[in-house]
Amino acid sequence: MGMISVATFVAAASSNLAVAADLPKEGSYDIHSCTSGAANAIAFSKDHRVISIEQWGSTFSNPPGGMLDKGVFHCLGLQTVFAGTDVYSHYCELVFADGDKILAHFSPGPDGNPIRSTVAGTGKYEGLVLSGTVVQMGPFAVVKPGAFQNCNHQTGTYKLR
Repeated sequence: MGMISVATFVAAASSNLAVAADLPKEGSYDIHSCTSGAANAIAFSKDHRVISIEQWGSTFSNPPGGMLDKGVFHCLGLQTVFAGTDVYSHYCELVFADGDKILAHFSPGPDGNPIRSTVAGTGKYEGLVLSGTVVQMGPFAVVKPGAFQNCNHQTGTYKLR
């Protein structure tokens, strides 16, 4: 059972805002995201756990200047492990330097890796259709009980209105 890392968004400099405004109306994205956070658990038994998570992080696109480059995010989620079945649902708010936002959802895919989808967007991201997959690069060492850090590689497609 691993904590998923989620990710995405805030153009940190005004030059990135110009790049974001010039993105094609549709295409693919390729980002790396690193996150840290805290987990609180009800460890009922070895077969039954409930875990809430809160995490923060940033993203970088490949190549630089692409969709979702230099973003920051804040995520909340719930994970349950009942009799060996691991189910989670995490939501992330992605806030950009110009104030535009994306609300993303992460849920388990058939291979166990998270699948990403868009719930809503504001400003230039209103009506955004974005979907993709997440491959975790960790796990990393635990700095203290209840804390986690991880990085992941996200790829997928997008379509702007």
